[in-house]
Amino acid sequence: MEFSQETQVGRVSTTLLVAILVTITMVSLFAVGLWGYSMGCSTILEEIDSLQNQISTLQEQISNLQPTQNATYQDIFQNITYFLGENVSLPQLYEQVIESVVIIRGTIVEYSFFGQPYYTQVQGSGFVYNFSGQMVIITNYHVMSDAVDISITFANGNGYAATALGSDPYADLAVLSTDAPQNEYKPLEITNSSILEVGDPVIVVGNPYGLAGSLSVGIVSAIGRTITEDMTSGYPIANVIQTTAPLNPGNSGGPLLNYLGQVVGITTAIVEDSQGVGFAIPSNTVMREIGSLVTEGAYNKHPWLGVTGIDMTYEIAREMSTQITYGWLIDQVISGGPADEADLQGGSQQIQISGTWITIGGDIIIAINEARITNIDDLSAYLEEYTSQGQTIDVSIVRNNQTMTIAVELGTRPPPSPP
Repeated sequence: MEFSQETQVGRVSTTLLVAILVTITMVSLFAVGLWGYSMGCSTILEEIDSLQNQISTLQEQISNLQPTQNATYQDIFQNITYFLGENVSLPQLYEQVIESVVIIRGTIVEYSFFGQPYYTQVQGSGFVYNFSGQMVIITNYHVMSDAVDISITFANGNGYAATALGSDPYADLAVLSTDAPQNEYKPLEITNSSILEVGDPVIVVGNPYGLAGSLSVGIVSAIGRTITEDMTSGYPIANVIQTTAPLNPGNSGGPLLNYLGQVVGITTAIVEDSQGVGFAIPSNTVMREIGSLVTEGAYNKHPWLGVTGIDMTYEIAREMSTQITYGWLIDQVISGGPADEADLQGGSQQIQISGTWITIGGDIIIAINEARITNIDDLSAYLEEYTSQGQTIDVSIVRNNQTMTIAVELGTRPPPSPP
């Protein structure tokens, strides 16, 4: 009996010990969990505080950008400046050149079938240039050709009568004089266009659709192009600059500028229905001709080869059974011209390629004075830039799959045919 009571007491003590241990374990686990929860909450709260601080900072920045009720456009954007190379800002550049750009207006008189006159107003752009102390206005030939009552208007609104000093339809150039007082003239500087590279930024200031003093910006998208216009009698205007700067009717004759405000070209034409394909006469052409235009009234020094032709292609080369896929194929030699005198040969057979009739069988010009000629752009640019009338050049050709070099004395391009 006593043994049983002792045993019972031992069992009670064991049970109590186990209960205590279980309780301590549970309390410990709860404490650990509570500590972990507390630490997790603390971390989350810190992250929330950080996010709230960031949101507050952003809201403050946004509120600083938003105009107050009495704020003006200038107040909001006074610290925003657009820079274009060497820390030159577009607003500064615009102010630098705008007084040099003018609106040119004129009237063209035409006659109806019954002999009654009717009048059309033409409009374009131009800019002031100082030629050896004489202030002149440079523009495109097509802006003022056949026009009467020509006038120019400066950016300040002052207008004056103008007269033509000289023009060259082959380069689409014209020079005007006015009776404006000297203080109106703010001449621009003309620089060397041959240093231009594809990708260079350029600026156009002109009067599209009569909207005076408009500025547009783009880049040089190609150099050494050729274009033809109605007044060039089919002859190409050589070494033309292609640009992405938006051009519209009324921009013609205005300056194409580099980021220093120097003239590198004269805006002249666009590809109809294109987006961002415009052209400008290079400033080198202007500098080459300006003296003759001012003093003689014309420029009659364009070198002349006396041929017509077409760019070579793979398809033409296949039809001619030649491996030469580049160069310029002569399809006709002008009788009595320089090429005829040198015995260059034109085509003899007409074929149709992709729906177009082409005369093949003539000489393929592949080089002039060892300078590679790949197309009409190369040919025209080389002749205008590096040759003159009366000069003898070495023309490398391919004839019947044989390469040869023929000396040709260049002539002077005939005057353009009347429209």
